[in-house]
Amino acid sequence: MPGLPAFCLRPRDLRRGAVLTLAFIAAVGAAAGTGCWGRADALGAAGAGLTAAGAQTPAAGSEAPREGGTADREAVARAAAEAAAEGKSGKKAAQEVVSRSGDRWGMVYDQSEYAAFADDLDGRWTGVGLWIESRSDDRIAVEKVQPGSPAARAGLRAGDRLLSVDGHPVTGLRVCDVVALLRGEAGTPVVLHLTRDGVDRTETLRREQLHTEPVTVRELPGGITVIKVASFTRGSGEQVRAAVRAAPSGAGFMLDLRGNPGGLVTEAVTAASAFLDGGLVATYDVRGAQRALYASPGGDTARPLVALVDGGTMSAAELVTGALQDRGRAVAVGTRTFGKGSVQMPTELPDGSVAELTVGTYRTPAGRSLDGDGITPDLAAGDGVEERARTVLGGLGVGP
Repeated sequence: MPGLPAFCLRPRDLRRGAVLTLAFIAAVGAAAGTGCWGRADALGAAGAGLTAAGAQTPAAGSEAPREGGTADREAVARAAAEAAAEGKSGKKAAQEVVSRSGDRWGMVYDQSEYAAFADDLDGRWTGVGLWIESRSDDRIAVEKVQPGSPAARAGLRAGDRLLSVDGHPVTGLRVCDVVALLRGEAGTPVVLHLTRDGVDRTETLRREQLHTEPVTVRELPGGITVIKVASFTRGSGEQVRAAVRAAPSGAGFMLDLRGNPGGLVTEAVTAASAFLDGGLVATYDVRGAQRALYASPGGDTARPLVALVDGGTMSAAELVTGALQDRGRAVAVGTRTFGKGSVQMPTELPDGSVAELTVGTYRTPAGRSLDGDGITPDLAAGDGVEERARTVLGGLGVGP
């Protein structure tokens, strides 16, 4: 299963209030340039205060979402404190408790790891430009390579199997742990041992400060504007809104969320607001207390919209898709999405490490749970997704 570390807030921000995260955990493509941006769901969580997104308490009587396994915060903190007192790794002890709890999205970071993920929120990270994934045989493979990065210049490509990083074997490791090995100071070397088509190779790369644009826009013939959202990093939601405002009158939209591992929930709500005139985007549960996220008023509700999705559409990207689908605003085209809809919150542990623990789940406006089930598109399409989407838009009056 693919995975990488998700967006997180810096440890010093933890006390500013509860920070929800739609953990980008596990996901597809170890993002961020190996960045872990991922983790995209790589293991971490994408989070940001939800107050700006309009979090409110929904009407009484809503069905409480089901809860999966979660670790006891006190037990995790106690394990970290006891280990630190004995001169052992508090992070490792805490992670063992989380692993035994059945919290599949729970994760523990040391302060430097957690702080590094904060840069991912801005679409910046230090690495070599690899997105990695864990396959069913526990092998670590390159999912994609960022153009112009150190990895691209060295000739690495998708499908290469990563055997070791600086002499540390990576087979069987979690994606987030491999990502941690690939990270480091800009300018420092990292030695990768890989294999391709049965031929081993060793590459020494130098880490760089990398950057990616989360939102790109292109025009297709017939008055179709394609808005590709690679991830919901900071500022991406407003970029989507700007793209909608700038589109020519009479245009139809393709909102391409394929391969989007998630990100900041606040940005996802802002993006959804580009196509909605207020109203419910999602509800979520935090230790039994229900809350709701609402779109801002004034979005474009007239021009036809198709959302493109696939198995790499995760977390916050699923939240957007579910809202647009349930609200009757978009036709979803593609394949079933990943199914990551749990809520993580950060807890600072006594030794200074940070635990991201699952506290609840998200639901779409119609009450559907995202976690484990994913979203079934209205129109299934494997290959030729854009062509199918063009057909849908044509039927809605877009094009010649």
